[in-house]
Amino acid sequence: MIQAIVRAFKTPDLRRKLFFTLALIAVFRLGSFIPAPNVDYTNVQQCLAQTQTTSGLYELVNLFSGGALLQLSIFALGIMPYITASIITHLLRVVIPRFETLYKEGAQGQSKLTQYTRYLTIALALLQSTTLVTVARQGALFGADCTLPILVNTDALSITLMVMTMTAGTGLIMWLGELITERGVGNGMSLLIFTSIASTFPASLLQILQTRTVEIFVIVMAVGFVVVGLVVLVEESQRRIPVQYAKRMVGRKAYGGQSTYIPVKVNTAGVIPVIFASSMLYLPALLAQFNQPDPTTGQVAPWVTFISTYLTNGDHPVYMALYFALIVGFTYFYVAITLNPEEISDNMKKYGGFIPGIRAGRPTTEYLEYVISRITAPGAIYLGLIALIPLVAFSAIGTNQNFPFGGTSILIIVGVGLQTVKQINAQMEQRNCEGLLR
Repeated sequence: MIQAIVRAFKTPDLRRKLFFTLALIAVFRLGSFIPAPNVDYTNVQQCLAQTQTTSGLYELVNLFSGGALLQLSIFALGIMPYITASIITHLLRVVIPRFETLYKEGAQGQSKLTQYTRYLTIALALLQSTTLVTVARQGALFGADCTLPILVNTDALSITLMVMTMTAGTGLIMWLGELITERGVGNGMSLLIFTSIASTFPASLLQILQTRTVEIFVIVMAVGFVVVGLVVLVEESQRRIPVQYAKRMVGRKAYGGQSTYIPVKVNTAGVIPVIFASSMLYLPALLAQFNQPDPTTGQVAPWVTFISTYLTNGDHPVYMALYFALIVGFTYFYVAITLNPEEISDNMKKYGGFIPGIRAGRPTTEYLEYVISRITAPGAIYLGLIALIPLVAFSAIGTNQNFPFGGTSILIIVGVGLQTVKQINAQMEQRNCEGLLR
């Protein structure tokens, strides 16, 4: 493996791409530690030292930003606005015919969708940065764990400058990701998310080692290796539906006649259902924060008590069960949007393809629906179980919910790692007889 890595850096073109990618990743990580204007860096670090856990949507955004969110850096929002914009644009294809038409137009139409995604990213960054600065201004960013003032000034000009800086930081991150995709190795946006999440691993493992015994740390590492192995196995698993193309005579030449297959991954939805479920579970807690106690009795509404009891703490069984159910539901929903059996059947029929033993048309559509629903079931259960690992660890050994070996973090780390290694391997095989993998 070491020889393969050395061989990769000895290839001039690939070496240039690797160094370019590493340089932009270094710029991205550097920006995560540069505080935004008007931020008291010393007080922020003291609050971070006092705060052991974060919850709700802030936990997810802080994870994707590599810890930059709670440091109020210029890259505080990270890549999260772009992820949200991409998901929204993708879902809007179902309800807006214009978006679906652009998607089917090929490269030109998809470039137009990418432009819409960029505009939406900036709009979401502006909204999220305003919310973040407002929360920081009110002193509620770290909750009751820290009451130190983290903003130097709270006048309108200073607040506006912070919002514009964080929004510009998101635009810069989006540009860095696109540069990596065009001139570097791998998908730029995915690699930046990979870097953000991987940067939190050492601190999380060190916290477990310092606060727990060595035996628990060894058990955590052993569980981590097993989980990574299982995630790799499932992420690479797929159901291959055989497709046969009939021969066609065009002039004196015969076309078609070859056999191929339609790959249906076990985890077709990726990490998106976990993000959806986390965001949905945060909404009740957010609504409960705006409900004030009765001024005469000092009591809060019953629904606020219910939310505070069952839907706030990640170690509660009701929270875990609802989280698991939402992930399974969103997995089926997302797969139904992304994999359209009728569209696949029509494309096969158009080019003379058919599934052996299945008639073209409606029978093919029904067969594809049956296979996709069957393969989605284990994928949804797998996603739910992986997402519950940090919550179970939080309940069992008392570590924070940023437990490294589970949930969103491990899914992204393994998925992006496999994708990047495959791309490097393909580029090496173009220039050498051997690739990065054997």
